[in-house]
Amino acid sequence: MARHDHRLHEGEALRDAARERLTDQGEQWTGMRAAVFDALASFDKPASAYDVAEAASKAEGRRIAANSVYRILDLFVGANLARRVESANAYVANKHPECLHDCIFLICDSCGQTVHVDDDALSASIRKAAAEAGFSAPRPVIEVRGTCGECERSAG
Repeated sequence: MARHDHRLHEGEALRDAARERLTDQGEQWTGMRAAVFDALASFDKPASAYDVAEAASKAEGRRIAANSVYRILDLFVGANLARRVESANAYVANKHPECLHDCIFLICDSCGQTVHVDDDALSASIRKAAAEAGFSAPRPVIEVRGTCGECERSAG
């Protein structure tokens, strides 16, 4: 499999990388955007905009509307700070926002754990198949649903 290495960020380093990526794209890193990003990054599984709004509201001590969070999450997806898990209508923080490539998710139907996999060969094959069908796929999203190793072991 053709994979490439990343520098994965966590905690404050993740927030710094996200802020740098957003400002490099000409956007402002506001207090509201920081609160939404921190809330999103605090989840260990994909979170809905409502989950993020609730977590950000709790952290900020004031109500943050889900429609505002949706707009910010859309901005984050466009800026590569977050990824959208289409089938769950949920989001995950991108732990390497400086690296842009396609989304390949492995989603556990039992526990909801979602793993992001980078495989340039698979992405290239999808793009090639799309092009051969006369279809433009500028940023394909692939989601594979099944059972994670931990749930598989628990069930056995």
